[in-house]
Amino acid sequence: MANKSEVKLIGKWSSPYVTRVKIALNIKSLDYENFEENETFNPKSDLLLQSNPVYGKVPVLIHLDKPICESLIILEYIDETWSTALSILPTDPYDRVLARFWAAYIDQKWFPCMQSIITVEVEEERKPYFEVMEEVVERMEDAFEKCSKGKPFFGGDRIGYLDVAFGSFLGWLSVIENEYERKVLVEEKSPNLVKWAERFIADPAVVGLIPETERLVKLSKALQIKWRAALELQASVMVRNPSSVIDWSEFVSAFTPNVP
Repeated sequence: MANKSEVKLIGKWSSPYVTRVKIALNIKSLDYENFEENETFNPKSDLLLQSNPVYGKVPVLIHLDKPICESLIILEYIDETWSTALSILPTDPYDRVLARFWAAYIDQKWFPCMQSIITVEVEEERKPYFEVMEEVVERMEDAFEKCSKGKPFFGGDRIGYLDVAFGSFLGWLSVIENEYERKVLVEEKSPNLVKWAERFIADPAVVGLIPETERLVKLSKALQIKWRAALELQASVMVRNPSSVIDWSEFVSAFTPNVP
């Protein structure tokens, strides 16, 4: 078992990708030192820039002074390094590949739509993103039946890799459903996922880690102002000089603090 000084986590309370890592550390009953980045990454800490010089984004797990980046990679590292504790990835090779496939699918489809829904100003422009999210839910409902094999979680009797990958977004999903008055997880269409979400949030490894909806709403409204100001500035500069592009990644990284 690791000492607290051996394991460090650089993250942000609002990041679903950081939440993944915290849940994984809880599953393994690992103590760790938490380093919280500034909410807008302005400025980014020296520790973050030294630990992830390529992307400069969270989460970063530091184990024995060695940095590991990318949330899904970190989950696998935790599972393999502390292999004597409860497993996170399925033991069966095919089940393991299946879990990785769906986790990658979630990162490619789910979160970009959530970000777009919050960013756009016109209600009509949100519709296609909601439709994609509903399609994802439909596919994940089917995936749950296959992966869970009739048990409470994607991982079986207890939460595993895919549960953590998908469930970490439930806080931001609540923001979207409440702010835009459109339910994505609906019992009539996805009864298994609705019940799964309730079980996931109540799991001992998860309790207290999914950010409160009210706090996320406050953050999302602040970020909307920054994003839109950045987009307007970029558009203005490009009108005057089409070859110029403003780097507004700092604004985006406040909400998308990981390249999955």
